[in-house]
Amino acid sequence: MDIYILVGIVIFLALAFDFINGFHDTANAIATSVSTRALSPRMAILIASTMNFVGAIMFTGVAKMIGGGVADPTTIANGVEVIIATLISAIAWNLITWWFGIPSSSSHALIGSLAGAVVSANGLAGINASGFISIVQVLVLSPLIAFAAGFAVMWILKKVFAKSSPHQVNKGFRTGQMITAAFQSFTHGTNDAQKAMGIMTFALVAAELHEDINVIPWWVKVSAALAMALGTSLGGWKIIKTMGTKIFKIEPINGFAADVTSATVILTATLAHLPVSTTHVITSAILGVGSAKRFSAVKWGMAGRIIMSWIITIPISMIIAFLVYRVMELFM
Repeated sequence: MDIYILVGIVIFLALAFDFINGFHDTANAIATSVSTRALSPRMAILIASTMNFVGAIMFTGVAKMIGGGVADPTTIANGVEVIIATLISAIAWNLITWWFGIPSSSSHALIGSLAGAVVSANGLAGINASGFISIVQVLVLSPLIAFAAGFAVMWILKKVFAKSSPHQVNKGFRTGQMITAAFQSFTHGTNDAQKAMGIMTFALVAAELHEDINVIPWWVKVSAALAMALGTSLGGWKIIKTMGTKIFKIEPINGFAADVTSATVILTATLAHLPVSTTHVITSAILGVGSAKRFSAVKWGMAGRIIMSWIITIPISMIIAFLVYRVMELFM
C-alpha cells in the first residue's frame, strides 16, 4: 500500500484515539466537581474542553518520550504498520472499558499496544528496554505518590478546619473547585494529548516524511489538541458516575483535595517529560482522600475492580496489538 495512504490511516486513527481519550477521560478531570455540584455538567465540560486544548498545545516533552521511548522509529521494520496496529488495539480497549464504565488508563493501553505491535513485527529486539521500563515504572509509581499525597492533603485540611462549620467549609471549597477543575483539565491536556502527538511523529519519522523525533510538527500539535478538546466536550458520563459516586461520597473539601493533588502530580510529570496515566493518578488521589476522611467510607470493592483494570490493561493491550499486527500481515 502507498506510504502516504498508510500515514493518512495513522493520522486518522491517532486523532480518533485522542478524541476517545478526551471522551473517556473527561470524567477524570470533572467528576468531583460535578458530583459535589460545584459545577453543572455543561459548565464543567466547557471548562474541561477549553483547558484541555490550552494544556495540549503548550508542551511537547511527553510526546518526545512516547515517540522514542519504547522503540526507535528509524530502526524498526514496518514502523507505520506497527503504529496502525498500536492504535487499533488502544482504541478497542478504551471503548471496551468505557462501555463498562471502568476508568482504565488510555496511557497504559497505548504503551502496552505499542510494545505488543513492535514485538509482533520486530521481536523483542525491537523494544528499547530501558525506555520501556522507565515509562512503566513511572506509570506504576505515580498512582502510589498520588494516593499518599491525597491522604496527606486531606489529613491536613481536616486538622485545619476541624472546628469550622461543615456548611461554611463546604461552601468555600465548592467555590474553590471551580478553579481546581480548570487546573485539573489543563494538566490533563499537558500530558495525555502529548501521547497521540508522539505516536503521529513516530509514524512520520518511520515513513521518512519527517526527520527528527524530537521536533513535533505544529499541525500535529494543533490537530491532537483539537481532537482531545472535541472528545472532552462530549463527556463520558458512565465513568463520571463511577469516579464521582461509587468510590466514596465526595464532599467539596474532598473534591478540592483530590483535584489539587492529582493536578500537581500530573503537571510535575509533564515538566519532567514523563507520561503518566491521568486516570490512575486522579483515581488514586480520590482513594487517598477518601481514606483520610474515613477508611471505611471508601467502597473498596469498586476500588479493587478499578485497580484490577489497571493491572490487566498493559498485558491485554500488548496481546491485542500483537494479534492485530499478525492479522494485518496477512494482507500486507
